[in-house]
Amino acid sequence: MNRLNIAIIGTGYIAHYHARALQLMPNVEIVIVVDTQPDNAEKFAREYKIKETATDAMALVNRPDINAVLILTPNKFHAPYAIEFLSRGKDVFMEKPMAMNAVEGNQIIKVSKRTGQLVMVGHMWRFDTEVDYIKSVVDSGRLGKIVKTKGYGIHENWGPSGWFTQKELAGGGALADMGVHAIDTVRYILGDPKPLSVYATIDTQYGNYDVDDSGIVIINWDNGVHTIIESGWWHPHMDGVEAATRLYGTKGYGSVFPTYFKADEGKFKEEHTPQEPLKTEHCDQSIYNRQMKHFIDCVISRKHPSPGLTEGQTVLDIIDAAYLSAEKNELIRI
Repeated sequence: MNRLNIAIIGTGYIAHYHARALQLMPNVEIVIVVDTQPDNAEKFAREYKIKETATDAMALVNRPDINAVLILTPNKFHAPYAIEFLSRGKDVFMEKPMAMNAVEGNQIIKVSKRTGQLVMVGHMWRFDTEVDYIKSVVDSGRLGKIVKTKGYGIHENWGPSGWFTQKELAGGGALADMGVHAIDTVRYILGDPKPLSVYATIDTQYGNYDVDDSGIVIINWDNGVHTIIESGWWHPHMDGVEAATRLYGTKGYGSVFPTYFKADEGKFKEEHTPQEPLKTEHCDQSIYNRQMKHFIDCVISRKHPSPGLTEGQTVLDIIDAAYLSAEKNELIRI
């Protein structure tokens, strides 16, 4: 496959990162961009020199000139769009979370397995150099056996608006928006263990909407590690930026954002700041460049992407269990 034609569905904030990443690859062309608001689609097309626009994503499903699609829409449309495009022979990249809930996620998995088409989910912190650094430290055994972790997915003195705050379109609030980053990041660092049980307290304290903006989730993994995840919008303080992770081992301690570790009972400490490429912002364009390159490489080689179906579904299973736990005030086994 010498050249890939890509369709972008959705022109929100995150779509710009993906478009910039795709345009770095000489064997890729964004042939069309879709938005229900034609002005948004046309503005986006002008900025990235995309020749064609549309307002209906479903009008693209039978086009033979499109190899893959990026689904960058509100969460409500992830599963129905993915299922249609997979069924018509298109590979799919979609932003996190993979779907509104675990039931929809399983529907995507069934269609992907039936058709042989690929699915990648935008848990992009797996492509961050600092996250990879601490993962390598954990893998090396320098920290000993990891006993517990803490992870953060919080906006300080800020929160989103629009569809993010509407349960019908988003499925959940801060946990589905920000908590998923913290969950997938620590799972990646730990080597992708399976969750055994979840206990959570989740509520709405900072805004007038029908979704959550504050939560604490405790996850017990099959490797014996216990994880605490904090999620939120509009909090007056946060102990760590998005996807910040703290790992407590029997021989040492590791941290992502700020990124360092100390081992041998605290006698040794190493600070780490990635050198290539340098970040201009916390959630940097370089992360999306590596993520999108992986997706395109997988489309060409027909290798299953990671994070893909399994990673996306595991996060959905945890999120569903957390909301159920908060509702019932009890431990939920997965």
